[in-house]
Amino acid sequence: MPEPPPTDPSDPNATITPGGGGAMSLATSDAETLEGGPIPGGTESGKARSLWSDAWHDLRRNPVFVVSALVIVFLVLIAVWPGLVASGNPLSCDLSKAQEGSQPGHPFGYDAQGCDVYTRTVYGARASITVGVCATAGAALLGSALGGLAGFFGGWWDALLSRLADIFFGIPIILGGLVFLSVVTSGSVWPVVGFIVLLGWPQISRIARGAVVGAKQHDYVQAARALGAGNRRLLLRHIAPNAVAPVIVVATIALGTYIALEATLSFVGVGLKPPTVSWGIDISNASNQIRNAPHMLLWPAGALSVTVLAFIMLGDAVRDALDPKLR
Repeated sequence: MPEPPPTDPSDPNATITPGGGGAMSLATSDAETLEGGPIPGGTESGKARSLWSDAWHDLRRNPVFVVSALVIVFLVLIAVWPGLVASGNPLSCDLSKAQEGSQPGHPFGYDAQGCDVYTRTVYGARASITVGVCATAGAALLGSALGGLAGFFGGWWDALLSRLADIFFGIPIILGGLVFLSVVTSGSVWPVVGFIVLLGWPQISRIARGAVVGAKQHDYVQAARALGAGNRRLLLRHIAPNAVAPVIVVATIALGTYIALEATLSFVGVGLKPPTVSWGIDISNASNQIRNAPHMLLWPAGALSVTVLAFIMLGDAVRDALDPKLR
């Protein structure tokens, strides 16, 4: 039987013959496919991105994230350095100017004590941001630690922490604040932060527990355990990095909620107290004068609404970026 003619690699109509030539052509075809464009879900160089780099790639192109992040950066700046945008003293008041409206140099007018509303609105960001950030950090750390341990070890430890979380879930947060903070004489931010952490950790604990229970079932965790990895290494190196995303999402959204909670507690008189400058205190003082001087209420209430909305929008954007089901 005559042998087939040799195949010219440069001939586009050439057929692949059995043997080494076919393997070489197949390898060449695969290489050309790889060189033709990036692998789906990877970078332009063909390397696959991690969850965090992929999420950051999406967040940078999300206008909701960009706008909310810019607003939050501005709020943090004026909370740390309020003198950048307000040169006055929030505790300096002149009763002769009580309830007066907007004037040159005082765009927000004066409150019932003759204090500059603009200056107090700017300085009020410090207390609200401090409470929100510290309470969220405390609740996230405590809830993640307890929930992660409960989900990893299970058994009686899981049952004990779950029942403890149920007890705190059953306490109405406003009623609990009225009872807990009414006996506290200090008007600083730390009693409010402690109360929010005390009642805020169970929510994050349940999220962390569910994430750890799901992560420890993965094959890479079982393989690491079979290779002799201890519980500490399994938790810190293999489970925690893959279970922290849901906690971050919930904590980001909760931060805005905690800021609103601080304002609510200050409004009813059990949260922050004078001379601390707070949006909740200013809203409470202005509530009886809304007909005569609505500017006293609108500006601190507007600042509070923008702050809470910015953090909730940021949390929604982070959730969408970290949720693999939305890809």
